Amino acid sequence: MTANKNRKTSERGFAAMDEEKQREIARKGGQSVAPEQRSFSKDPTLASEAGRKGGQRVPPEQRSFSKDPALASEAGRKGGEISSARRTASVENKDRGDSRHVDKQ
Repeated sequence: MTANKNRKTSERGFAAMDEEKQREIARKGGQSVAPEQRSFSKDPTLASEAGRKGGQRVPPEQRSFSKDPALASEAGRKGGEISSARRTASVENKDRGDSRHVDKQ
């Protein structure tokens, strides 16, 4: 927690708990979701929907990409590079007969 034990703080709330108690509670949070629903990487449609909902909650003038077009461009470029690399690797693995390839399309 904090090195300064003399400062006046509230005795209530998550931040006031010792670190082990916080970890215990955090672990329970992760366990409350069924394993097949824990990761957006297992369901890209669910991830996309959640991202869209989250984006709609932020006013347009406060969205980081609307404030910084260069940031948006950079993110799009990186996403395209990763997507392209995955497709290339998948095709190469198929050509070698590698059963570990994964089609993301």
